[in-house]
Amino acid sequence: MAEVFIGIGSSINRLENICAGITALRRVFGELRISPVYESEAVGFAGGNFYNLVVGLHTALSPQTLIAQLKAIEVQQGRPEKAIKFAPRTLDLDLLLYDKLIDKHIDLPRAEITKNAFVLKPLAELAPLLRDPVSGETYQTLWANYPKEKQKLWLLELALEPFLYTHTDRE
Repeated sequence: MAEVFIGIGSSINRLENICAGITALRRVFGELRISPVYESEAVGFAGGNFYNLVVGLHTALSPQTLIAQLKAIEVQQGRPEKAIKFAPRTLDLDLLLYDKLIDKHIDLPRAEITKNAFVLKPLAELAPLLRDPVSGETYQTLWANYPKEKQKLWLLELALEPFLYTHTDRE
């Protein structure tokens, strides 16, 4: 079983959609490790703020099959299949890490891990001693060295569990 980490983001009905994403991931993959949730400004376009977090899970799916499954969950939660990259979104599920796999064709490890605070900070909290397959640095160290003034990030004091248990999936 591969250990994988998935970034979750939403800028439309943010709490509802991240909870729907977590619920769908649990339904497919079972137990998840969940980082704290952060709010951040949109990157690459003018738009509303995002909620972001990272989840860790184990799967026997190949990276390509896993990516297809993540895209299917996004579509189930109302994201258009041909959504433009830099735009508001209901749900964004990005495969960040798949074990120690380095594959430039499918962007593993995902390049935005070290570029965006809203990915690196929750990953560093969820797996601080995990080493980046490219640099060999721990995510804790990468976050410690990240230029914090580059992107604004706010920790949300959200207890997600009550929302997850009362949330009904859109089928």
